[in-house]
Amino acid sequence: MRFSINQSELLNALTVVQKGISQRSTLPILSGVYVGTRGDEVSFQSTDLEMSVQYTVAALIDEPGAAVLPGKLFIDIVKNLPDAAVHIEASEDGAIISCESSSFSIRSLNAADFPGFPEVLPEQQISVPFDAFSSMARKVCRVVSKDESRMILTGVLISVEGGVLRLVATDSYRLAVTEHPLENSQADFSAVLAGGFVSDLAGLPRTGEDISFALAENQIIVSYGGTVFVNRRIEGKYPNYKQLIPASYETRCLVSRSAFAAAVKRASLLDSSGSQVKFSINEPSQTIQLNTTQEVGSTQEIVKAQVEGADVEIGFNSYYVTEGLSAMDSSEVSFELQGSLKPGIMRGAGDERYLYLVMPVRI
Repeated sequence: MRFSINQSELLNALTVVQKGISQRSTLPILSGVYVGTRGDEVSFQSTDLEMSVQYTVAALIDEPGAAVLPGKLFIDIVKNLPDAAVHIEASEDGAIISCESSSFSIRSLNAADFPGFPEVLPEQQISVPFDAFSSMARKVCRVVSKDESRMILTGVLISVEGGVLRLVATDSYRLAVTEHPLENSQADFSAVLAGGFVSDLAGLPRTGEDISFALAENQIIVSYGGTVFVNRRIEGKYPNYKQLIPASYETRCLVSRSAFAAAVKRASLLDSSGSQVKFSINEPSQTIQLNTTQEVGSTQEIVKAQVEGADVEIGFNSYYVTEGLSAMDSSEVSFELQGSLKPGIMRGAGDERYLYLVMPVRI
């Protein structure tokens, strides 16, 4: 096999497929990147047997073929090459990577030993704008659970219902829901994908193209540009999060997001765990007062807000509140309460279709 490709295009391809390289396998072949020609294109593949990634890009093919190159070393070499044409010549035993005055000779593995890329026939499929998906995913991925004893909560629920794309995540202490209306009619769709996988998808380079999701038995096929991901989806029934979201409120505050976030951050300085901050909502004074008391001292913050409804005192983990505020884009946030023992709900003001629910703590 012999081909030439620009360094930046090669690095972009390897950056994508490195997400599928196995980090812990005892099989050396799984720590490599499969490189194979196909017409006037080069296909790069990786797999850890749970997830498989394929990236295809145009290149100048001098001699067709395939080889498996050691993933980490291959990527490190390409990262440090100048932005110029990279020439790769590989066989079953070794490969030569050259670019301008640089040349590397490395060992390769037999491409025949690399697991074949999964061939799956999709059953349901949706296609959504990548920019919208990426923005939504960044808002909810931070909320997924790290506790693998409840595997379903380590995932993000992606659904399309009634022409609305919805992403949901929860760790049972907080809940994030974000929506985006789809212009083109889409079939109903529902799947739970690993939070880390969704986060990786959100970080792919923006190309202006749509990203598509297709279901096939217990797998998800994600296609975007020249990249195809095949990964297992998380089995099980996602919690009925809708029953946690009240249809009304007893107290509502409209407050500057930046001012509120800064006050919450300062109020938590005395307690690095952020375990307990008291929020006192007062309608007559139109304020939110934050108090923290620890052995080292106490602090008080007062934030002006538009308050309507009953006065209430409630405790929250300040870290969770800060996470929700930092995920929002709007300049103002609606803070809704149902009393001192029920969850608080923050919503992005204006057109932002984002809801963040956080459970209270005892004060």
